Amino acid sequence: MRTCIVNEPEPADSQRVTQLYVGCVLIVVLACIWLRATASHGALVSRLDHPVRIAYIGPGAGIALVGSFLVVLTALVSAFMAMLTWPLRRVWRALRGRRALRNARVRRVVVLGLDGLEPSLVEQYLREGRLPHLAQLQELGSYCHLGTTWPPLSPVAWSSFATGTNPGKHNIFDFISRDVRTYLPTMSSVSIAGPRRNVKLGRYNLPLTKPAITMMRKSKPFWNVLGESGIFSAVLRVPITFPPDRFHGVQLSAMCVPDLLGTQGTFIHYSDRGDAGPMNDGDLGGEQIIVERTGQGIRSYLPGPTNPLAANNETLKVPFSVLPGSAEGTATLRVDGQEIALRENFFSDWVRFSYKMAPGMSMKGISRFYLKQMNGQFSMYSTAVQIDPDRPAMPISHPTVYSSYLARQQGPFATLGLAEDTSSLSDEVMTEDAFLAQAYGIHEERTKMFFDALEKVRGGAVICVFDAPDRIQHMFWRFSDRAHPALRGRENTHRDAIRDMYVRMDKLVGETVRQLGDDTALFVMSDHGFKSFRRCVDLNAWLLEKGYLRLSGDVKHTDESYLKGVDWSRTRAYALGLAGIYINQQGRESQGIVADGREKDELVTELVEQLAGLTDPESAKIAVRQAVRREEVYRGPYVDAAPDILVGYDPGYRVSWESAVGKVSQHLFADNTKAWSGDHCVHPETVPGVLFSSLPLDSTAANIVDMGPTILSLLGVETPKYMDGTSLFAQTGSGESN
Repeated sequence: MRTCIVNEPEPADSQRVTQLYVGCVLIVVLACIWLRATASHGALVSRLDHPVRIAYIGPGAGIALVGSFLVVLTALVSAFMAMLTWPLRRVWRALRGRRALRNARVRRVVVLGLDGLEPSLVEQYLREGRLPHLAQLQELGSYCHLGTTWPPLSPVAWSSFATGTNPGKHNIFDFISRDVRTYLPTMSSVSIAGPRRNVKLGRYNLPLTKPAITMMRKSKPFWNVLGESGIFSAVLRVPITFPPDRFHGVQLSAMCVPDLLGTQGTFIHYSDRGDAGPMNDGDLGGEQIIVERTGQGIRSYLPGPTNPLAANNETLKVPFSVLPGSAEGTATLRVDGQEIALRENFFSDWVRFSYKMAPGMSMKGISRFYLKQMNGQFSMYSTAVQIDPDRPAMPISHPTVYSSYLARQQGPFATLGLAEDTSSLSDEVMTEDAFLAQAYGIHEERTKMFFDALEKVRGGAVICVFDAPDRIQHMFWRFSDRAHPALRGRENTHRDAIRDMYVRMDKLVGETVRQLGDDTALFVMSDHGFKSFRRCVDLNAWLLEKGYLRLSGDVKHTDESYLKGVDWSRTRAYALGLAGIYINQQGRESQGIVADGREKDELVTELVEQLAGLTDPESAKIAVRQAVRREEVYRGPYVDAAPDILVGYDPGYRVSWESAVGKVSQHLFADNTKAWSGDHCVHPETVPGVLFSSLPLDSTAANIVDMGPTILSLLGVETPKYMDGTSLFAQTGSGESN
């Protein structure tokens, strides 16, 4: 029952008192919103002043958006105006979308991205009859190889997919770049600048301005082009979409979304034995925490970021305890007022918890736990502490509420950009079976999002990328390669892991086809293929041997990361990252010695000629198929940001782990004995992706830059002139030739 009270007009003084009271309440509410936004977002800036940590040979990042009163107020006003104009905007977009779709060949385009699917394995399993749904798709439409990028790395290739351009126009050339002032690695996809102003209030330190977070991928993605024509898109977990794009549609960010520690994924290993601290020198992996024994149970904590509200820079922690259960191999995790049942050798569900920053202020995180051993020696794994999608500490989706919508639909899910924890398997903290369970669990989370989008988005574009093929092939290739150094002396326990993964992806294709109608075009594609990674090539060791790189004093090698120990006054070239070699150029690098122009050109030519055909003395096999100067393969306004020389390896070889993080090892060639045994950082001609289409293609000479123009043409939108790719169907518009 609703009661209505009608008040008589108040006297002028009462009105002023009421207005003052309402104003004060509004200020308090906005201040609380500001503090909450500042607190939860600001914590992720805690590592901005520290060298990046490498994960997946990609750097960690202390990335955050810190709110201010003005920002929050502006957001509230914008939201209010958006609510007022929503009906008009909805009608206008519907009219534009309907008008655009008049020229469309189909009403909807669906792209199912299977990262890293290898053509030779696809074709083998097709012949063996193991992929019936892909075979049916090939019979109804088309199948061909899909050319990839220099270098064939996921951030580079998927950026070309999104923008329809070569890397010289989208500015992504590797997982990492380098700071020309310090020679330290930086994020290739995101630029961060910390808050400029802070105010100290007692024991609290409040930022008044927000850090600047800038997407380094340039050019306009094709989903933005569709949105400008009123056509809606759902873009799920496509790499290099962080921070999320703003367009007519929904998006969930992927690669480069950090954990709450500000890294690209720091797992935690809890043990009552050994030493506490970073694992694997901090380049890859996690942190070991030694637990405290309390009778039969243990006590420990979940590490968090630095408290952004505390002037003393204290580290946030969430305490927990684990007690043995009544049955053998079981336990109970008590954390943040919850009791979670644990079972040895099984993952828990996602567990939500809060870091307390100040009275009424907290930051939400999520983790999954894997109890390895309870009785006797204690051992437990925790995933990286990830952003809670229902209460995100920073925007990981567009609109911001979209991640919360998905969490309400299906429960918590992995938000980390590189969520499959390859490092824990490399460090032997996680077993192969546990890794597969984690990877397929994430795959199922992604499947639910994808099918929700298929159900809700009946016109426009739906794009979703699944990472399991890439991660599983990276870690399990050794089991399908009898000659792999990582398999020596151990039993081949997972001979069929990769084959089984392909069969599982084929089932996903079948489930997808059943959700589609005749008015939908389906593409199943990969951004690159895969090959065995048996031998490492240390480019910095080669440069040192040839006299192009010099170390300080009489040092012959260095195990220090990030090019520490390099004598820049005598160094002409250096390697960092997976892509290639940089010239220590005068006027560009802070300590550059090679003059731009003729001197640099002659040095680049000399290096390219010497690298081509580089042979492994142990096997007499060619390790480097080709080295090219960047101007040969890139064009556009951002070519100067690329490595000066790109190195294309023959299958079986890749840049060494040491060289990728700026170390200089003793050996030019070395066996790769890591679990990470397959790779695609080779010559792009040897690792094309795959492309299946439900419609017959007019051209089978396909490249990944053609996907954007192809989708645009199917939906009746002209290809922008900045795009390098062209439609694989009859043209509705064309860009520059590729």
